[in-house]
Amino acid sequence: MAAALLGGPATASGIAPFGHPCTLQDNNVRLCPTSSNARRVHSFDGVPLDVDVTLPPTGHGPFPTVAMLHGFPGDKTSFELTTHGPVPPALFHYNNVYYARQGYAVVTYSARGFGNSCGAKASRTSPGCDRGWFHLADQRFELHDAQFLLGKLVDQGVTDPRRIGVTGVSYGGGSSLQLAFLRNRIRKREGRYARWRSAHGTRLSVAAAYPRWGWSDLAYSLVPNGRFLDFQTPAAGQSGNPVGVAKGSIVNALYLGGVLVGYVAPKGADPTADLATWKERLFAGEPYGKPERSIVDQLTRFKSATGIPGNPAPLLIMDGWTDPAFSASEALRTYHRLDAGRTSYVALQLGDLGHFRAGNAQAMYETFANQGTAFFARYLKGKRGGPRSGSVTVYGQGCPKGTVGPGPFRLGRYSQLANGVTVFGTRSLHTLTAGGGDDATGSFFDPVSNGDPCSRTDATSGPHTEVVKYTSPGFTLAGLTTVRAHVNNPTGAYGQLDARLFDVSHGRERLIDYGTYRVLPRQDGEVVFQLAGNVYRFLRGHVVKLELLGRNEPWFLRDSGATLRVRDLAYVGRWRQRTTPCSSIANVPAACQRVPSGWRLRMPCRASHATSLSERRPRKWATLVRPSPQVA
Repeated sequence: MAAALLGGPATASGIAPFGHPCTLQDNNVRLCPTSSNARRVHSFDGVPLDVDVTLPPTGHGPFPTVAMLHGFPGDKTSFELTTHGPVPPALFHYNNVYYARQGYAVVTYSARGFGNSCGAKASRTSPGCDRGWFHLADQRFELHDAQFLLGKLVDQGVTDPRRIGVTGVSYGGGSSLQLAFLRNRIRKREGRYARWRSAHGTRLSVAAAYPRWGWSDLAYSLVPNGRFLDFQTPAAGQSGNPVGVAKGSIVNALYLGGVLVGYVAPKGADPTADLATWKERLFAGEPYGKPERSIVDQLTRFKSATGIPGNPAPLLIMDGWTDPAFSASEALRTYHRLDAGRTSYVALQLGDLGHFRAGNAQAMYETFANQGTAFFARYLKGKRGGPRSGSVTVYGQGCPKGTVGPGPFRLGRYSQLANGVTVFGTRSLHTLTAGGGDDATGSFFDPVSNGDPCSRTDATSGPHTEVVKYTSPGFTLAGLTTVRAHVNNPTGAYGQLDARLFDVSHGRERLIDYGTYRVLPRQDGEVVFQLAGNVYRFLRGHVVKLELLGRNEPWFLRDSGATLRVRDLAYVGRWRQRTTPCSSIANVPAACQRVPSGWRLRMPCRASHATSLSERRPRKWATLVRPSPQVA
C-alpha cells in the first residue's frame, strides 16, 4: 500500500524520467524503469536505449546525478540491486540503491549493442537497431549516448546540469574516464568537438568521475609495446609507435563475449566499429603496416582518454595490479599526464582487483567504495572530504585469492610507494627465439583459463630463455619493476621480449608480474621496459626469479620470429621496507649503476658491497634512491 501511495504522487508531481512512471521500492528508493522495448529512449541518432533511473525516496529534483556505466559485456542490471540479499564485494556501496539513498538520481542503462539496447536479438527492432551495434566505447557513439540521456534528464528537471558524476567498471571505466576528459564537450561524427548542451540549450558538464577497472589507452591495454615508463611523462602517440604485441587470449575472450552477448557490426559494414577486421589484421602478426597503424589510431583517438586534449573533471581512478586486461599502469598514465594531481584533481586506488585472475577482496572494496562516496559528496554536493589530489591508496596481492594483501598504504604521492630498489642480473649473452620457453608454464598461467593469481606450478624454464634469480631476505615488492638489457636483433623481422617474474619455493613457482616489449627490425642497443607492477610480499628464503624469453603464449600473440641476442640483463625491483642507508658505498660495480637517469646508488648498512651483475644468485642488496623532486 505504501509503495502504491508514494509511487502515485511521484508520477503525478511530474517526476517521470523519460516519461517512465516511478514506484517506491521496498528498499526505500523510487525506480523508474524502461518497462518494454516500446518505452526505450531513442538516442541522438535514433538507436533505442534501455534505461532506468533510480531516485531518492522523496524530492522533486533537480538532483545531483550519477550515471553508472556497465562493463563488457553487460547491461543496465549490472549495478541494480533488486533484493535485500548479499551484495557482491565490488558492489559494496557502489550500486543504484546505495547512491539513491545518498540523495542522487542514478542512471543505469544498457549501452548500445548490449542488453535490450539492440544487443539481445529480440530487441533488434527496425529501423532503430539496423545499425545499433557497439563501437567499443567510442566518444562519437556510446559516450554521446550518455551525454544525450543526461541532457534529456536536465530538460525534464530531474538532473542538475552542474552536479553530474559518471562512474563505471571495465568498459564503463574506460567510458567514464573519457567523459571526464570531454567534460563539457561532445564529439561529432567527423571528430570535431562541440559544446555539450541539452536539447533545450542548457550547458552541461561532468563535475566528477570515478572510473574503475578501466583503461586510459585502449590500444596500449590490448596491444602493448612496452614503451610506457612510470618515471616519465607519457609521450604523445606512444601506444602506436611501434604497434605492440597483442594480448592474444584476452582479445579473443573479449571478442567472443561481444559476439555471444552483444551486437557486433558485420565485417566491413562500419569502419568505426569493424572489430572482425581489426582482430583479423592484428592476429595475422607482423609486419604491421598502415592498416594496422590505423586500427591503433582509431582506438587511441576515439576510444581512449589519451586522445582527448585538455584537463578533465576531478578524477578518482581505480585499477588493479593483478588485472591482466587493464593494469595499474592505465591509471598511472593519467596520473602522470596530470602531473600527479598538480594540474587537475586526480587520486588513485590501486589494488589486487579487476578482471580474470584478480583477488577482489571484500575489505579492500569497502575502503575504496567509501572513498568514492566521499569523493562524489565533495564534488556533487559541496561537502568536505574525500582523498586529496595526488594521493594514492594501495593494497597488495593477497594469497589465497580473495584475502587482503599488504596495505592499505595511504600515500601523498605514488612516488612514496617504494623506498628502495634491488638490482640483480647477469652479463652473460643469451639467444632468445620465438620458439623458446616452456609451453606448459605459459598455458598454466594464461589468465583466461587460470583465474587464481596464487596458483603454483613446477618451477621450470624452457630452452632459449634467460633467467636470473635472487634469494629474498623478506621484502615487499612495490610498484612497477624495471627490466634493462642490451638487445640486438640482427634480422629484418619484428620481435618481442616477454618477461615473467616468479616467487619460487620448494620447487614450485607463482607468477607475480609480467611484461612485454616490441623489438624493432635491426634494433641494437639498450632496452628499458617495465612489468605491469604489483605489491607483493616475498617471504624470507623464497627465490625471486626473472625470466626473459621470446614468447609468452597464449597470453601474448607469438611473432613469426626474430632471433634476439640479449646481454647485460638487469632486474631493478622496487621495494617497500624500513632500512637505514649508509653514507658511502664500496666496491660498487659499474654495471649495477645502469638505472633510470638521475638516480643514485647506496647500500643499506646491513650489506657491505653491491653484488656484481655477473653473479647468478646475488646475496646482497643494492639500493637506488630516487632524487627529489623527480617522480619515479
